Formats: sequence, structure tokens, C-alpha cells
Amino acid sequence: MLKYLTILFVGLFATSACSADEKAGGTRHWQEGQDYFLIEPPQPTATGDKIEVLEVFSYACPHCAHFQPNVEELKSKLPASAQFVLLPAVFQPAWEPFARAFYTAKALRVLDKTHQALFDSIHRDHAPLRTIEDLANLFYANYGVTPGTFLSTATSFVVEGELARGNALVRDDHIDATPSLIINGKYRVTGNAEHGIGFPEMVQITLDLVNKEAAAKKAHK
Repeated sequence: MLKYLTILFVGLFATSACSADEKAGGTRHWQEGQDYFLIEPPQPTATGDKIEVLEVFSYACPHCAHFQPNVEELKSKLPASAQFVLLPAVFQPAWEPFARAFYTAKALRVLDKTHQALFDSIHRDHAPLRTIEDLANLFYANYGVTPGTFLSTATSFVVEGELARGNALVRDDHIDATPSLIINGKYRVTGNAEHGIGFPEMVQITLDLVNKEAAAKKAHK
């Protein structure tokens, strides 16, 4: 829980911060080390020639659930040269079943159908989903996946490998809060109410950093 308490009031702060900027009629100039952070050394990406925009999240994180509309906005505004990907964080043992479920759903090709639905089930409907067995029997079974298939996949070598890789990437990217956004393995964006970085600002900073990466890529051609 402590890992994301730093952004507890970001959602509440975001609207007033955005309105203040609009009234001022100015454009904010984001500062490295305050509004976003450099990742050193840069981490490898998984999107080939495309600029990677990676959201670090957890289904157990209520702020990630609240961030979902902003995620959809971000995805709709990304240029063709960028690609959005997801990475589940495991900050405490209670989060591990949700990360395992993410990789399992991805392996079974039901992630597109279940991603938003699982957020809704946990945070809107307050379904009793705490263990991997709960998730298999009470949630994913509703999406055409038998509990036996889900559980065997969830404990497979492939999913274990994905969990290990994801945990290492969260560590190497210095992620200590969710949701966080990683741009091309080089920059980290996290909400910070003290500096006026709410969810809308996170989206705008990310888009600006994507444009920065695109321009640098073009200049090197």
C-alpha cells in the first residue's frame, strides 16, 4: 500500500491544476528531476523500432483503476511511431496473483476482453478476488477460460519467466508507485500532487517525451 500512497490525492488535484493552467493561458515546461525522471542506465524495450510507452500498474491499485480513462486518452493520442504496453507491478505479496493473472490472460489471448473488466470487478463491483483460484473460478471462467486451464497456465514455466522479467524491470526502472509511465526505457513519469502532476499532466508529459524521442530518432537518420 505504501508504494502508491504518494499519489493518493493526485486524481482529486488534477482537475484544479488543469484549470489553473488553462486560465493562465500558458504552456508548462516540464522539468527533468521534478516533473519526470531520467532512468540511468536506459532499459531495453520490447517494441522494436517503435517508441515504447509502458504503464506500470496493478489491478489491486485503486489509482490505476481511476487512471484508466486517461490511459485510453493517451493511447488514442500516441503517434504511429509509438506503441503502448503494460507491465504489472508486485509491490507486496497480495499483488502477486493479479500480476500472474495478467500474464496468464495474455498467454491465453483474453487480455483485451478482461483488462478493463477486471478493474471494474475489483473496484466497482467489489468482487471477492484475492487469490489466483478466486480469479480463475469467479472471474476468468466468465470469459471462456476453464479454471483448470487458467490455473495450469498461471503456474507454467512461461508465466513464471514473465513474472521474473517483470519484477526485474520494475526494479531496474526504479518504480516505487503505481501508476507510472516509462517512455522508451529512458524516462519515468509518476503523479506528484506537490508539483501539480495529476493524471492529465502525466498524459501530457508522456506525449511530449514521445515527441522528443521521435524527433531525436528522426535527427539520427
